[in-house]
Parts: sequence; structure tokens; C-alpha cells
Amino acid sequence: MPEPQVDHIQVFQLAPVGLAVGRARRIADCNIAFCEMFRGPRKALVGEGFAGLYPDERHYHGAGQRAERTLLAGKVFASDRVMRRLDGELFWVHVRGRALRPGAAHDDTLWVFTELSGVLAARNAPATALTARERDVAALFVDGRTAKEAALALGISPRTVDIYRSRLLRKFGVSNTGDLVRRLLLG
Repeated sequence: MPEPQVDHIQVFQLAPVGLAVGRARRIADCNIAFCEMFRGPRKALVGEGFAGLYPDERHYHGAGQRAERTLLAGKVFASDRVMRRLDGELFWVHVRGRALRPGAAHDDTLWVFTELSGVLAARNAPATALTARERDVAALFVDGRTAKEAALALGISPRTVDIYRSRLLRKFGVSNTGDLVRRLLLG
């Protein structure tokens, strides 16, 4: 009896992780999990630049520069980063990707997105469970932002960010932002 044909389009669409095909740093195609993760319909994502999924242009350009060397070498690039859903919420995500044609870093790429926000919250619960705003502030610190930059990205005052930073330091039992970031990333 012949083996049934695999419907690769269905496999792509139903994969349990966010998948996106990039072309010149624009979303050429994406699957259902990607749409759910970024909280938008496929038609709002396909054809748009990945830039809209980053907290700001600086992070978008920095991510592209960091990935370029690895992609040019035909290797898999991986990074944990903060991204922005279409509704504006910031969240942690693990991104892995590769160029489909080595030597052409951003021409045609395949990206896998796995949300980390829930993983980090579960790892840190219950003693250090974070509020949504604490997660937002922590995510920006993990991404290398200063308190002023985090305040600007979140639309709150730098003093408010400092209050959340103090709460985070206390919850994680650390004395500075560098140690906080290490604790968040390493558990």
C-alpha cells in the first residue's frame, strides 16, 4: 500500500510553534501559531516588515546586524529577545532562524518563534511571580535597556521604572540590574 502524501502546507500551518518565512526582512508567510503569538490575523502580518514586531527601530536593526554573520555562514541563528505583539504588549521570545540560501543573509529566511514569557513566569513562580508590568520592565532590562529607555518604550516615567526595578531586585534577592538580568535568564 502506498504511503499517504504529506501536505507540507498543512504541516507548516498547524506546527505548534510560530513559523515565519522572511523575504528581505518582510513576512512572506506565517503560520497559525505565529499569528496567535503576535495577536493578529495573517492578513495583518504577511507583507509587513518584521520591524513592527520589535519594541523599536534600534532593536530591529540591532537584531538584524547580530544575525547577519551567522546567516551568511549558513548557520542557525538563535537569540532570546523582547518583541512586541500587534496590540503593543511586549513579551519574551526565543527566535531561531536560518537563511534558505547561504550568502544571502536576509533574502529568504525561515524563523521559528517560541514564547518564553510563560516559561519564565512558571520557572519563577510562586515566590517570584511577576505582574504584567514587572515582566514588561524586566524584559526591557534583559534586552539591555536603561531605565530611561524602558520608560520611553513603555510610556511611563523613569521613576516608575525605578520603582518596578526595586521590586524586581527585592523579589529576586539581587542587588543590581546586571544580577537581575542573569537571574531572569538563568533561573
